[in-house]
Amino acid sequence: MRAAWIFDLDNTLHDARVHVFPHINRAMTAFIAHRLSMSHTEAHDLREHYWHRYGATLKGLQRHHAIDPHDFLWHTHQFPDMRAMLVAESGLRNMLRRLPGRKIVFTNSPRHYAEQVLGALGIAGEIDAVYSIERVKFSPKPEPRGFRRLLKSEGLRASGTILVEDTLPNLRTARMLGMGTVWVSRELRRPSYVDVRIASIATLPETIERQRLLR
Repeated sequence: MRAAWIFDLDNTLHDARVHVFPHINRAMTAFIAHRLSMSHTEAHDLREHYWHRYGATLKGLQRHHAIDPHDFLWHTHQFPDMRAMLVAESGLRNMLRRLPGRKIVFTNSPRHYAEQVLGALGIAGEIDAVYSIERVKFSPKPEPRGFRRLLKSEGLRASGTILVEDTLPNLRTARMLGMGTVWVSRELRRPSYVDVRIASIATLPETIERQRLLR
């Protein structure tokens, strides 16, 4: 039996594309424009460039501009009314309760944001641990270092975990390390490093049992 489930947060446990990500992207662009004295267009392009190159805008800002990561994360993840902006499927709490083993959230977002989202979703009590970008020493997915730090801290073997994610590069790293992989996507294709593809997170318990990923 697998020992632990590692869940991505955004676009896995909730749909961040509608309200949350646009809000964060605007905040990041404004922060970059102000701190680096750029135009809005230049800041937008730089944010996208770093996100594609490093998997996280913050990584590029740290590496090339000596931006304080705590300052950046605090100013770009402020949500006065998170509950009104969340889009999520019903039954998340029940879905998590039906899965055997520990449930861990691993996100490239800051801890205060992750805890706010989990609280607004009503599932904070079902999560055993939260690994935010700070907790893995700013080694964002898909870098292997962040995964390894999580596994070591939790006392887990990679083969005893399943990563549930919407982002393929993160799943590729997980498979390279020996983890089981579940891709949350409506696409019909399934890359070789993905064990199971599901269109809806709500179907995870039934799909996993049917595919015998737990055996």
